[in-house]
This record gives sequence, structure tokens and C-alpha cells, in this order.
Amino acid sequence: MKRLVPATLFAAAALAAAPAMAHTGHDTNTLAAGLAHPLGLDHLLAMVAVGLWSAAALQGAQRLAGPALFMAALLGGAVAGAAGVGHALVEPAIAASVVVLGLMLAFARRLPVPAGLLLVAVAGSLHGLAHGAELPAAGGFAGYALGFLAATALLHAVGLAAAPRLLALPAVVWRALSGGVALAGVLLLTRV
Repeated sequence: MKRLVPATLFAAAALAAAPAMAHTGHDTNTLAAGLAHPLGLDHLLAMVAVGLWSAAALQGAQRLAGPALFMAALLGGAVAGAAGVGHALVEPAIAASVVVLGLMLAFARRLPVPAGLLLVAVAGSLHGLAHGAELPAAGGFAGYALGFLAATALLHAVGLAAAPRLLALPAVVWRALSGGVALAGVLLLTRV
């Protein structure tokens, strides 16, 4: 029973997807704001899911490839967003990325690694685009970016660390967790 607690808590958080979109006119001028930003449900689920997928689908040191690629794409997207690149559908696209990442978890060992890494990069760039696009013209990009990159790395590490225990549980638990993440993305899509 103790082994089900982490999976149950994560699934409960995924299913409780309230209107928690992280791009709603918050402070973007400080390191602290950047650290807090990825704690919105859409970002939290996506970033932990990247760590979980990487641990489930990749071997050895390659497990860091998913988080590293996500963070590089996140930063690239943020720079593009800060430069004025963006599109009106970024919020629905971010919610859709949560759905895709949940499905990636469900099929982690069957999805070809290059395809999975491509999807991780796309998700990272979408999340980054939203980060950059929300900056005011005089915003403090460097501190904010450092904060959201540090928080992202921490959330990826949570996923990487939790994966071995979750993968050791019965397959039905992994499927429930994956489905919970995908369902949370669907619920987020209905709120944008």
C-alpha cells in the first residue's frame, strides 16, 4: 500500500486539474517569479512527465537527454517569445502537450526514442514560448529565465527519481498514472 501513495497522489493532482494555467499576468521580473512559474498544473505535469518518460524509455546516461532537450527547447522558445514570436493558440497547445506527454508515458517503451525526443522538444518550445511571450517590454528576462529553468530541472529530477518505484508497481498503476496525466491535459484544454 505504501508503494501506491506516490502514484495515487500524482494521479489525484492530475485529475484535480483546476483552471491552473500558468500564464495569467503574474510577476515576470524576478528569479523568485521564475522559480514559482512552473508550479502551475500544466507545467508541473508536463515537466514531471518528461522525467518519468525519460526514465522509462531511455537507458543509463541517456535518461538525461529528455530533460536536457526539453530545457534547451524551453529556453529557445522563451527567447523567441520574448522577441515577439508567438501565436494565439499557445495555451491550448500547452494543454495538448500535457495530453501527448501522458500518452507518451502510457507507450513509453513502444514509442521510438527519436519520436519521443521530438515530442519532448516540441512541448518544451511551446512552454518556453509562453514564458517569453508573457514578459513585459522592460521585464527582467535573465533572472526570470534562470528561475524557470531551475524549477524545470527540479521537476524533471522528481520524475526521474520517482520512475523506478512507479515502474516497479503493477502495470495498471502506470497506466492509471499515464491516463491521469492525459486526462488532466484534456481538462486543461476545456478551460482555455
